[in-house]
Amino acid sequence: MVFAPGEKPGSEPEEAKLQTTSRQIVQNAILRAVQQVSRESQSRRRDARAGDTARGSLRPGAGESTKKHEK
Repeated sequence: MVFAPGEKPGSEPEEAKLQTTSRQIVQNAILRAVQQVSRESQSRRRDARAGDTARGSLRPGAGESTKKHEK
């Protein structure tokens, strides 16, 4: 095997370790981002449902017929 100037024998395993570590860092960052987006999405849905429920129960005339006058 021929080595470039400044390159040491045994650097291939180091390069493989660096690549593996880099891949793990990227995968962890992606996983955290996906989990955060999922939590925020669930929170927004929960807030929207709570808001709809609160508005529906506090709205004057909620649940009443939409017809103005029935004869």
